[in-house]
Amino acid sequence: MNRVTVVVFDDEKKAYEGLSAIHDLHREGTLTVYADTVIAKDARGKVAVRKDPDPGPLGTLSGFTVGSLVGLLGGPIGVAVGAGTGTMIGAAWDVTRAEIGNDFIAEVSEFLLPGKAAVIGEMDEQWQAPLDARMEALGGEVFRRNRIQVEDAYFEKEIAAYEAELDALEAELERTAKERRARIEAKMQATRTKLETRKQELKARIDAVKREGDAKVESLRKQIALASEEQKEALQKRHDKVRAEYQERTAKLQQAWQLTRSALTP
Repeated sequence: MNRVTVVVFDDEKKAYEGLSAIHDLHREGTLTVYADTVIAKDARGKVAVRKDPDPGPLGTLSGFTVGSLVGLLGGPIGVAVGAGTGTMIGAAWDVTRAEIGNDFIAEVSEFLLPGKAAVIGEMDEQWQAPLDARMEALGGEVFRRNRIQVEDAYFEKEIAAYEAELDALEAELERTAKERRARIEAKMQATRTKLETRKQELKARIDAVKREGDAKVESLRKQIALASEEQKEALQKRHDKVRAEYQERTAKLQQAWQLTRSALTP
C-alpha cells in the first residue's frame, strides 16, 4: 500500500543507518521507495534538510509530498537550508496538496523533538513488519499515513459550487431591473474567471498525476528487473496495481476538467 512514512531517530547517525536499511529492503523487493529525505531538528526547533528529497526519475508528486511534509514538520519557525544542499523548502505547503492530514503532522511532531532526526519517505509496502523490525532495531519510531486523494475530489466539488452560483446569478439576472443588471453581470464574470483558473489548475494537476504514475511504474519496472525470482511476482502485482490506480485517478480528474469546460461554454 502506498504510504507516507516518517521514522524518527535519536540522532542523524541513526537516521542515515535507517535510510540505508530502507534502501536494503527496496533492493530485496520487500518494499518500493518512491522518494525519501533525511531531516534534523536543531536545539531551537528549526528543521534542516540533510539529504535533498529524491523525487524519482520524472520529478513526481511523490517528491512534492515528501518535500511538503518536510516543510509542515518545520512548523512556524520554517525550514533551514540543509548542510550542503543549497535548497530551501518552505513551511507553507498546503496539507491537502501534500495528501496527508493535520493529525499526522501533530503525531510526528510530538516525537520529532529538538536534537532528533528523521527519515521521510513515500513507499509501497506489502507488509509493515519488515520495515518495523529493521527500524525498531535501530531505535526508530515509525509513523505511517496512507496518501489520500482529497484534492482530486475537492476540485469537482468546487466546480459544482461555481456552476450552482452561475445558475443562480443567471436566474436573478432575468428578474433584475435594468439599472442593477451590470452588477449581476460583473459577478457572473468574476465566477467565470474563477472557473477558468480552476480549469488551468486541473490541467496542470492532470499532467502532474500522469507524470507521477509514469515515474512510479518506471521505478517498479527497474526494481522488477533486479529482483530475485521469488520477489518478481509480488512486485509485478504492485506494478499493475499502481498503473491501474493512476489511470483511474487521471480519468476522474479529466472528468472534473470536462465539467469546467461545460460550465464555461455559453
